[in-house]
Amino acid sequence: MNTDRIEKKILLRAPLQRVWRALSDSTQFGAWFGVKFDAPFTPGARITGKIVGTTVDADVAKAQKQYEHIPFEITIDRIEPERLFSFRWHPNAVEPGVDYSKEPTTLISFTLKEVANGVMLTVTESGFDQIPLARRAKAFTANEQGWGMVIQLIEKYLAKEA
Repeated sequence: MNTDRIEKKILLRAPLQRVWRALSDSTQFGAWFGVKFDAPFTPGARITGKIVGTTVDADVAKAQKQYEHIPFEITIDRIEPERLFSFRWHPNAVEPGVDYSKEPTTLISFTLKEVANGVMLTVTESGFDQIPLARRAKAFTANEQGWGMVIQLIEKYLAKEA
């Protein structure tokens, strides 16, 4: 079993340009992911956001509500139009009052590939082996489940916005 990396794939039945906008536009990304960001995505930018709940799934939005008070920060890594969007964050950084800033981050990559019936989206989060041991297993487990849910959210968003 790989403890350093999570990978999820989903076939999205939407045009590549549409999928790309849903990932690379901070407003669209925030709508389906459930975060209101304070700035557009640009490489190297450190962006903060507020968890507001996804617009595409009422049950998930309700579950996200418990995290509304927690700061949400990402650093944009790479933007390669219609191919790759990646950012870094502190995984499962949800404990109130805990300063995660000294911990290493994980890298989240959204890779797109046009296929016969749409776009194959691969979401990868790597770098868990660097996370402090006391938090590593819990962060990995939470994000393993979380990314499975997230790929369904973007699929619902694209279906809704078609």
